[in-house]
Amino acid sequence: MLTMDPRTWAQDVLRCHLCDTPVPPLYCDICHIHLCKTCVGEHILDESTDHKVVPFKKRGLNPKCSKHSTQLCDLHCEQCNIPICVECISFDEHLGHKQVGILKILDTNMEALKKDLKELENSIHPNYQEIASIIPVQKADLIKNCKKLSTALDKQGEYLHREIDIAIQKLKSDVHEMESKHLVVLVKQENEIKRSISEIEMNIDNLKKLLNSNDVSLVTAYKSKNAEFRKLPPKFTVFLPSFTPQKINKEEIYQQIGSLSALSIPIEEQGYKTDSPGAESSPLDRSLIDVPLIITEINTKYVKSNKLGSVSFLSDDEVWMCGTDNIMRLYNLHGKLVKSIRTKSGKIPFDIAVTQSGELVYTDPDDKTVNIMKNTQIQTVIRLQGWYPLQVCSTSSGDLLVVMVTYDNKRTKVVRYSGSTEKQSIQYDDKGQPLYSSEFNAKYISENKNLDICVADCEARAVVVVNQAGKLRFTYTGPPSTTKEPFLPVGITIDSQGRILTADFLNQRIHIIDQDGQFLRYIDNCHLQYPTGLCVDTRDNLLVGENETGKVKKIQYSM
Repeated sequence: MLTMDPRTWAQDVLRCHLCDTPVPPLYCDICHIHLCKTCVGEHILDESTDHKVVPFKKRGLNPKCSKHSTQLCDLHCEQCNIPICVECISFDEHLGHKQVGILKILDTNMEALKKDLKELENSIHPNYQEIASIIPVQKADLIKNCKKLSTALDKQGEYLHREIDIAIQKLKSDVHEMESKHLVVLVKQENEIKRSISEIEMNIDNLKKLLNSNDVSLVTAYKSKNAEFRKLPPKFTVFLPSFTPQKINKEEIYQQIGSLSALSIPIEEQGYKTDSPGAESSPLDRSLIDVPLIITEINTKYVKSNKLGSVSFLSDDEVWMCGTDNIMRLYNLHGKLVKSIRTKSGKIPFDIAVTQSGELVYTDPDDKTVNIMKNTQIQTVIRLQGWYPLQVCSTSSGDLLVVMVTYDNKRTKVVRYSGSTEKQSIQYDDKGQPLYSSEFNAKYISENKNLDICVADCEARAVVVVNQAGKLRFTYTGPPSTTKEPFLPVGITIDSQGRILTADFLNQRIHIIDQDGQFLRYIDNCHLQYPTGLCVDTRDNLLVGENETGKVKKIQYSM
């Protein structure tokens, strides 16, 4: 059987439309027919239509005009970005527009296509393949590492169980030892009493015999032992040992077991890393939403006689609160009271904060102390002379920032402490003027992501922001006045984007500004009633404590 080479088959079927000559070298773009060189003249003589004969390889380069069906587009309108024919130029829609040859545009675009193709083949596609090849390895490493962590946790669990078993066995051994010691004493006393009872019973029998006897010698020889028997042996009172089980604090259990470092996934983009060794992972870019909404409301024990003051985030489900009594309360977001702690002095705490390790800190102006809750015990870490501690916050480095005023209400400063050691004092600007108002009023404080120190100064009606060195960066006094009452900031917090949120007490709204002091927006649609304490959770949901109602509202304002 005769076979045909597939490479020549397509050429064999292409023939001149007029004379059937194979492999015609020319083509009429308007009539869409193949032509040999001999037949071109005859074809062009047909004046019933226009003709455009081109080499076969360049056929179809000029598209037909969409408005003039008999014309090919030799030009390209740059303003309209469409191919046009000669007749299109005279229409108003292309007057004043720049036209270039369509073949020039074709050449330019073909070069761009070649460039894109080269970049895709030589750079982009290999890079994607390289990244894709790494991911299975990372997945395997992740799975392997998690198994390793699970094994380590199992070993830690076994270790803790052994320690608990040893501790229980020690207590049981102590119980047996106490039992043995007490039994020895009780048995000894029991034997002595039984001996005395036997002697008493023998003496009773002898006396009865003497009373029935007439033997003068026996009666006269009798000596009474009653004086000896009257000395009763001491009564033993045994105080039986008792066992008081210790309730387990879940947070303390996690601290005893250990902790996992955070999962960090550095992402390289455009030649730079979004996080680096020693730095926190870059937060998700959470933009502000148009209409903030209340996710949940918590009803608390804080009412008009005990107004809610400060709220401080412990976990995504629990928040510490304090008001105008001497008890600090931990609520979950279902409104259940989890824990209550009375201040060491019995006085009212002015402010609370939670450290990086989850320990509660509070200020006690009456006692002139700053205190921390460690392992169910309250410890005084700072004791002041001549100053009253007001608001407090815990920094990313583990330091405490404390706002304090003098007894005479003439000076205010912010002091940084590492433990009980003073490291920094911030009081005046570069011109020697006080940075903060001196009155004994709320001055809520928070540290920003860039380590700025932000103070909501109620009396000064301003948010005062200094850098880490204590130099004044800016003072925010509210946007151009659109509020009914003066700006009165009484609470402050920072979200993951470095945005500053402050509670405007009198206007019953929240101001959101960026870390350079530029106003971004209000939260004024959530029916807030005299907001005071503020904090945010790990998802940048805002928790707002209402001074009058005692409610805490959880508000979503970004996504």
